[in-house]
Amino acid sequence: MLKAPVLINRLARVMPVFDWGRRYDRDAFGNDLVAAVIVTIMLIPQSLAYALLAGLPAETGIYASIAPIILYAIFGTSRVLAVGPVAVVSLMTAAAIGNLAEPGSPELLVAAVTLAFLSGAFLILLGIFRLGFLANFLSHPVIAGFITASGILIAMSQLRHVLGISAGGANLPELLRSLFEHLGEVNWITFAIGASATAFLFWVRKGLMPLLLSTGMKPKLAGVLAKAGPVAAVVLTTFVTWIFNLSETAGVRVVGDVPQGLPPLTMPSFSPDLLGMLIGPAVLISIIGFVESVSVAQTLAARKRQRIVPDQELIGLGAANVGAAFTGGYPVTGGFARSVVNFDAGAETPAAGAYTAVGLMLAALLLTPLIYHLPQATLAATIIVAVLSLVDFSILKKTWVYSRADFIAVCVTILLTLGFGVEVGVTAGVLISILIHLYKSSRPHMAVVGRVPGTEHFRNVKRHKVEIDDTVLTLRVDESLYFANARYLEDSLYDMVAARPKLKHVVLMCPAVNEIDMSALESLEAINERLKAMGVTFNLSEVKGPVMDRLRRGDFLSHLSGKVFLSQHQAAVELSGENPHIRVSSLQPQERTSL
Repeated sequence: MLKAPVLINRLARVMPVFDWGRRYDRDAFGNDLVAAVIVTIMLIPQSLAYALLAGLPAETGIYASIAPIILYAIFGTSRVLAVGPVAVVSLMTAAAIGNLAEPGSPELLVAAVTLAFLSGAFLILLGIFRLGFLANFLSHPVIAGFITASGILIAMSQLRHVLGISAGGANLPELLRSLFEHLGEVNWITFAIGASATAFLFWVRKGLMPLLLSTGMKPKLAGVLAKAGPVAAVVLTTFVTWIFNLSETAGVRVVGDVPQGLPPLTMPSFSPDLLGMLIGPAVLISIIGFVESVSVAQTLAARKRQRIVPDQELIGLGAANVGAAFTGGYPVTGGFARSVVNFDAGAETPAAGAYTAVGLMLAALLLTPLIYHLPQATLAATIIVAVLSLVDFSILKKTWVYSRADFIAVCVTILLTLGFGVEVGVTAGVLISILIHLYKSSRPHMAVVGRVPGTEHFRNVKRHKVEIDDTVLTLRVDESLYFANARYLEDSLYDMVAARPKLKHVVLMCPAVNEIDMSALESLEAINERLKAMGVTFNLSEVKGPVMDRLRRGDFLSHLSGKVFLSQHQAAVELSGENPHIRVSSLQPQERTSL
């Protein structure tokens, strides 16, 4: 029988709550409770708003913020990540289920919980098989481009609520056309509420904190009050709408009846037709949600010198989504804004999330009648202000200066997302990220190198003034060799050999080669045989131990016409000796670089 400490350690690998829970004390409880109160105040209007963005009833957002938070606290590894509905995932949910049923219908809710279940199941499978690395194929520039385009789409989609008109669309051209066609239907009272709320929230975000600090208020308290800005907007606009009965007298659209009570128990559908329509969007939502969540979690963990385990995060987020599926929610992930608030408020453990869930339960039980008169325009203003902070066009300038390939990837992702919707945009982003990686690795950087005079160092002949031996060609490959670049290596090497009539030896310098797969090995064998037929020896230098171990398993080394040298200096000494063909390259001093 396992002893208790051993059993707890094993459980902690699967459920990190057994790790941090052992050290939980009164101080941590106090800090977590304060953070939970602050985050709960922030989440109530935010959850309602994001549910409407997803095309679902407002209470769905609160339901999606209760069980998922508790399950993540048990299975997740981040101490401060706040899980729940977020803008981008809400938009992707709307795109995935919007055409499957009528708004507000039971069928639409079934589609939402089924989408959450599929997303959760996919994430858990990735975690069990430790496949979290697959998310790395979605490059940061592409993610930034997708989020920027999604922010624009989300903000544009909410203008209809601010204007009080019936308009919609899955992409920017459709949204613009629909808004233009319905401009004559603008409800000016609704517009006044929505515009005022938007302006107020922008002022809260930018100007309230400095104003409070100028009065001598402590930074922590000022930060809490600034974060509570959306709550103030909700209270004020709800009161005005109620006192003047604007929903009846002026046609202002309000949230209306919100069921009072705990989240219901729901069951996802296992209809093959529905599963077939939702599996693709579920995979995309899972990948985007995981990348966003892990990025936030790693950033905040680094500030406290903590660490997260990406594969366990997959299980934590997967459990959260499965929890949402069985409690009337929709897909969730770790949110940037709420996690930062949780961090700044002093949360020390995931228990803060559990306390937040309790606060949201109380809100669902006691406060829902109070939001009957909450204008939808106010929630739209909350979303607009939140998502515009995600729009970052500076990524275009950064990628243009640093990498034209990444610039093209960002532009294509932004344009496709705006032009054809989020599913096309994120799919294109994934494919572009992979294609860029394959393109770059299929055409690896290769340099002919020579010895820096008076040293044992070898550098690129195009960047440094070095000694060159016309009878020895040393080619440094700065990439692992595999099926995609093996032919490129062959063709490039043959061209170099053909241009050097005095050549007697070729050395493939391999300090950056971490892997040689079977296709690349066959290419090396072909190079060896062709050079041997030309009377030129084929040599390797600076081959890493694991690569040599694999080469020794076959017969390539026994047929090698040259040798494998420990260092390039050793190869140069043995192959060149006092060779009269050594000369110094003609590179001018002003052309030199440090690379």
